[in-house]
Amino acid sequence: MQIRGLVTGLAVAALALSVHQMAPAVAEDKPVVQPPEGHPLDEIISGYNFRVPETKAVQDDDFDNPAFLWVEQAEDLWDEADGAAGKACADCHDGVESLKPVGTTYPIYYEPWGKLMNIEQRINHCRTENMQAQPWKYESDQMLGMTALVRHQSRGEPVNVAIDGEAAPFFEKGKAFYYERRGQLDLACAHCHEGYAGMKIRADTLSQGQSNGFPTYRLKWQKLGSLHRRFKGCNDQVRAEPYKRGSDEYVNLELYLAWRGQGLPVETPAVRQ
Repeated sequence: MQIRGLVTGLAVAALALSVHQMAPAVAEDKPVVQPPEGHPLDEIISGYNFRVPETKAVQDDDFDNPAFLWVEQAEDLWDEADGAAGKACADCHDGVESLKPVGTTYPIYYEPWGKLMNIEQRINHCRTENMQAQPWKYESDQMLGMTALVRHQSRGEPVNVAIDGEAAPFFEKGKAFYYERRGQLDLACAHCHEGYAGMKIRADTLSQGQSNGFPTYRLKWQKLGSLHRRFKGCNDQVRAEPYKRGSDEYVNLELYLAWRGQGLPVETPAVRQ
């Protein structure tokens, strides 16, 4: 117990040394949302509001936003037949715009599985069950593009996930994950995104860690990336063993994060540093 306390103290001290306070970079151009009852934050702020003006400008211009290269590729895939069934997405859906609610409500509880399903899993379920096609790899360009295309239909609509009923126990698991210390640095998600949001860590500004812009083009990655890739990166940074993309642990955490951003407008595809 003494060793654990010492390690924890050193980790927090190291974080404090690398973080310095600054005025929260809350912009006027994205709404700040009042949280629902029982929420841990006083106000809900998109990660957009913590970015520098140059990064915001790239996101705001659909022509300059490099993430739209993936979205445009997915628009072609939407009409492309694949698999033994010879079907395309367009054969079952009345236009991609018909999926407008999806980006605001997923992950959802999927009864046949007895657990949560996120958008990536929904896409692969359609591919394997309806199209009889091979599933896409989680971080493939095809999956990233199609997920971004689907979520993009909800751009500007408020996040509105369900956390009651059958989804409740999975929401609680995601919440527990968020506050659980992990890794050699003995830190939880909350240490950065609640304790230090709005402050500088090295050259970057810590945000509240909201998920309303994913899949997101990160300048660090130089490509579009999934929310679960971001989870893995955070686990790596605290020297913790990451879970696989699409794991139950990460999908549960995804639901909790979506609720933390309840009411924020969907921004997909966002641009972050």
